[in-house]
Amino acid sequence: MFKKVLIANRGEIALRIIRACRELGLTTVAVYSEADRDALHVRFADEDVCIGPAPPAESYLDSKRIIAAAEVTNAGAIHPGYGFLAENADFAEICESCGLTFIGPKPEQIRQMGDKVMAKELMKKAGVPVVSGSEGVIGSFAETLEVADEIGYPVMLKAVAGGGGKGMRMCRDEAELERGFHIASTEAANSFGNPDLYLEKLILNPHHVEFQIVGDTHGNFVHIGERDCSVQRRHQKLVEETPSPLMTPELRQEMGRAAVEGARMVDYRGVGTIEFLVDSDRNFYFMEMNTRIQVEHPVTEEAYEVDLLKEQLLVALGEKLSFRQEDMVPKWAAIEFRINAEDVDKDFRPTPGRITGLHIPGGLGVRVDQAVYTGYTIPPYYDSMIAKLIVKARTRREALIRMERALDEFIVEGVPTTIPFHRKVVKHPDFVAGNYDLTFVESALEKDRAEPESTPGRVVLKRGQEPVDAKKPEEPVGGPEAIAQMEHASNAGSEEA
Repeated sequence: MFKKVLIANRGEIALRIIRACRELGLTTVAVYSEADRDALHVRFADEDVCIGPAPPAESYLDSKRIIAAAEVTNAGAIHPGYGFLAENADFAEICESCGLTFIGPKPEQIRQMGDKVMAKELMKKAGVPVVSGSEGVIGSFAETLEVADEIGYPVMLKAVAGGGGKGMRMCRDEAELERGFHIASTEAANSFGNPDLYLEKLILNPHHVEFQIVGDTHGNFVHIGERDCSVQRRHQKLVEETPSPLMTPELRQEMGRAAVEGARMVDYRGVGTIEFLVDSDRNFYFMEMNTRIQVEHPVTEEAYEVDLLKEQLLVALGEKLSFRQEDMVPKWAAIEFRINAEDVDKDFRPTPGRITGLHIPGGLGVRVDQAVYTGYTIPPYYDSMIAKLIVKARTRREALIRMERALDEFIVEGVPTTIPFHRKVVKHPDFVAGNYDLTFVESALEKDRAEPESTPGRVVLKRGQEPVDAKKPEEPVGGPEAIAQMEHASNAGSEEA
């Protein structure tokens, strides 16, 4: 049992955890870097501790400083959120050795599912469909070539310890395979400290569909439906929705059963996702498991009317799940758009800087998870997401109309954001029809970017109203070096795709 939770994270997820803890009567401790001294999670936690300078390696990724903060404040548990140390088995093990509850799965479960080759083997044993490919790690290019010739091109090289698109290369022939092998191995070593790769048959134009699963310490496992995450760029998710336009009741039942069996295979504890690729014939294949709360968890919360953060905390406290599988029926259509501080017209370049004006949309069926405010300076050290806009309605069509309205109300001044990009997405005929897959952004949208939504430096406040001058965004904090630093943080991903 614990009564005080230290939150080893920042931004909107830290605020989300604070709110869940408050409603369960738990006190909270915020940790923060020097760059986050004025952050909202610091203001709203019961206690706060500065754990170091702005760079993540010297603060949010420094397990010694986080453990010390927990000991100083007498916290009984640590919630890692997503990103940073959330899927670090060594950190989970350190927490346990120090008598702290790690609010997440056990260290061995993180290790099993974090190793992509081991995870694939475990899913095969559980009867979950997997993509054909190498039997474990490929030791040399010669072995890679042999497997590729056997399963046929195109193929995908993947890092064993990978995530967020790092250490991945699509290869359409032998020449690309040889070049990709060396690049992916080097990238994997630099990003994860592990150069090992494995090879899979590439599923052309697939959907990315993940199933939310929850397991408790009493042997109960439940899936809470699917989320379609196929609108991505550089393997980073931009839009998520449930129900998936691709889904049928029969496919949901089949994929849900596979997800539960996958969780049961590792005796999973807490919340997590089993992620699948689904081809044009609705055949599905295990891709990976994320052993943490997801960025897009609000989509499921709104559609199914559940509180995943509370459930996660209750499982960590030893409680049984508060619902059964038969209770999990979607009541709403829900969609989430990630609002990032990025310049869409400059290849989605991250744009740290000061927010000079902010208006958050509201109204029935609109939720915004964010931790920014007017006057807040977006630091260059972390990923570029500043908010999540979630809407729900009785039908997908109504949800799209509501999302368009909410995007029109969402105003961020001082830095460029992805809001104009999302306005195009929500009105794009293929997206409206639910006819999209992982190629959507590149094939359907990036070709249209030559046509600007409005005159640069001007904004339309209301339909039919003449454009009015808008304040020119300030120069990004720190100049080109800060942009490069933030771009590295965004590409590394606080949360893998």
